[in-house]
Amino acid sequence: MSLFSGISQRRDSQAPSPMTDQTATDFRTSALRAIRIERDAIDALEGRIGEQFDRACEVIMACKGRVVVTGMGKSGHVGNKIAATLASTGTPSFFVHPGEASHGDMGMITPQDVVIAISNSGNTSEVVTILPLIKRMGAPLISMTGNANSTLAREAVANLDVSVAVEACPLGLAPTSSTTATLVMGDALAVALLEARGFSAEDFAFSHPGGSLGRRLLLKVSDIMHSGDRIPVVNESTPLSGALLEISRKGLGMTTVVDDQGKLTGIFTDGDLRRTLDRSVDIHNTPIREVMTRHGKTIEADHLAAEALNIMEEMKINALPVLDAGGALVGAINMHDLLRAGVI
Repeated sequence: MSLFSGISQRRDSQAPSPMTDQTATDFRTSALRAIRIERDAIDALEGRIGEQFDRACEVIMACKGRVVVTGMGKSGHVGNKIAATLASTGTPSFFVHPGEASHGDMGMITPQDVVIAISNSGNTSEVVTILPLIKRMGAPLISMTGNANSTLAREAVANLDVSVAVEACPLGLAPTSSTTATLVMGDALAVALLEARGFSAEDFAFSHPGGSLGRRLLLKVSDIMHSGDRIPVVNESTPLSGALLEISRKGLGMTTVVDDQGKLTGIFTDGDLRRTLDRSVDIHNTPIREVMTRHGKTIEADHLAAEALNIMEEMKINALPVLDAGGALVGAINMHDLLRAGVI
């Protein structure tokens, strides 16, 4: 037999099993069975939120450093997500691969940190190998395991039970229900810590400044409003024709109207213009004060841009005058500004 024929035979032996005669009903049956099994695994977690969970939360709340999450294989993938969720909800956290920890990355862990080690069996060799180093360092260890009698569970100050009755995988081999249960337990831990810290939506936005949520929760009206000479503004005595020129020049679809002291007294918009033309008003001789909208909606410059959006949507308007804390006109903002800023 030639070398190439041997390679060919090995490839054939590793080839996937031939397709069975599955029907659409069979696909759905398999999927629904998997969903039910994983739902049962999640339901079982409710009875395990007790003293061990409380202890885990207390240890993390007292942590002066960071939460270091570690796990191998699928547990590692879940651990990465748990670390990311903790970090974005007020608990500084990062993931360390246990294999890499044995080759230098243990230096990333300090005695002030808390370690969350994840292993369904609780005896994963790569994780167990670094336990003595974690213990010697004095960093508290929290475990998430499916075996309360495992090495990992026994060495932990708190063990979160993520055991499952059965995996959704019909072979009982691929981590499915167990990883789902672990992920949900991690989310439960993150949410409990979030609420204990009084973590707010604004705090969350600071962790996500580049996303739409960050823009909605951090961007203020003053950041995007038109100010100075870009504000469309006319005096009350200005004829309607003059106000229309100001609207055209500034391109915001409106103009603010002020009295002789510069105090805002009204606003004139495209909508007001349509209503005015229906009345056959002389645009050259009618002062703007006779056709403007008085006591219109305004917003202060230090308010969130998202609040301006809420007002515009609620009132079905496209622009707002912007005032400072003393009520003086300092800007104008319209729907296009919010759209360009990514608030919408």
